[in-house]
Amino acid sequence: MRIKRDWSKVKDRLVGFLRDEVEKRGFERVVLGLSGGLDSAVVAFLSNVAFGKSAKALLMPSTKSSPKNLEDAWKLAEMLCMPCELIPLEPYEQIFGSYEGMDRVRYGNFCARIRMMLLYDVSQRERALVIGTSNKSERILGYGTIYGDMACAINPIGDLFKSEIFEFAAYLGIPQAIISKKPSADLYEGQSDEDELGFTYEQIDALLCEIEGFSSLDEKLIPPHITDRFPQTFLKEIFARIERNRFKTQAVKIYQLENE
Repeated sequence: MRIKRDWSKVKDRLVGFLRDEVEKRGFERVVLGLSGGLDSAVVAFLSNVAFGKSAKALLMPSTKSSPKNLEDAWKLAEMLCMPCELIPLEPYEQIFGSYEGMDRVRYGNFCARIRMMLLYDVSQRERALVIGTSNKSERILGYGTIYGDMACAINPIGDLFKSEIFEFAAYLGIPQAIISKKPSADLYEGQSDEDELGFTYEQIDALLCEIEGFSSLDEKLIPPHITDRFPQTFLKEIFARIERNRFKTQAVKIYQLENE
């Protein structure tokens, strides 16, 4: 069952987390990608409270990005008086898009990784830490691009489910135009997270809350009072997705030579 959050305390703790973790690493500045979507809007708000003008947003639209998302990103940056920089992806897309056999998934992953490369380039230029914007639902499902939107130095919202992000955003005063839009990674025209996943985040999070902490997703080992609440096809698809993408959040395996 999902925890009832005191959003005032959550805000204070996450702002404190950002300040502490950035200072521990010897930095004073941060940079993040601002897409015009919900997750990055919440992270931008928290970073702005934590660091003021020392938090910078990069706006990195692709040729397939929604113009409305870019407009919402600009408006949010203006609302927060947040320094921002526009870096269109079109020059990079012209090269990659000409590759033989290019499909929608490869194209979207490429754009996600180019965005992260640009973030880390700016982080080097301005000596700033890259702040992540992936929520807990995405992380558990592996619904993201490894070394793309999942890459960061620290992530303030990584322990909040997507359904919680909606509530938190409303508390923070994020514009309704951002809160009410369909969740999307904006990797291609008309892309929708829930359409791709096949289920709503409300449905998914209801299950993820129940199975959190289980070492195995074998249905035989999960109590019936949990599995009986959900359709079998739903359980199988979500469990399969989690297992299939688990490698994205696991540490790189290093062979230990001393074992020989």
